[in-house]
Amino acid sequence: MNFDETEEFSKDFKRLSRKYKSLVDDLLEFKKVVSKFPLGTGKHFVVLIAKETVKIIKGRLFCCYLKGSSLRIIYAYCENKQKVEFIQLYFKDGKENEDNNRIKNYLRNFK
Repeated sequence: MNFDETEEFSKDFKRLSRKYKSLVDDLLEFKKVVSKFPLGTGKHFVVLIAKETVKIIKGRLFCCYLKGSSLRIIYAYCENKQKVEFIQLYFKDGKENEDNNRIKNYLRNFK
């Protein structure tokens, strides 16, 4: 499985990793789960958009620093390329929902 990230995700990650020191390791653990189950498993994953070439998924990224709470991560899964691209990362208390404009822009530029 190949992993990539958008510029906006990189900014989100950098900002949040300053606050939550375990985030680098937490993302590595999340990548292991997504490698086995690209569409996620259980109640912690929701397919937001399902197109023929790509699926946009929202999942919970459990952070060791946040005991009992989690971050939300939005990513795109392209099955034919075996690729996952991270789009957005946010803390649920700070932001209620995903950024739909960011997802629309991603889909508009998806190749």
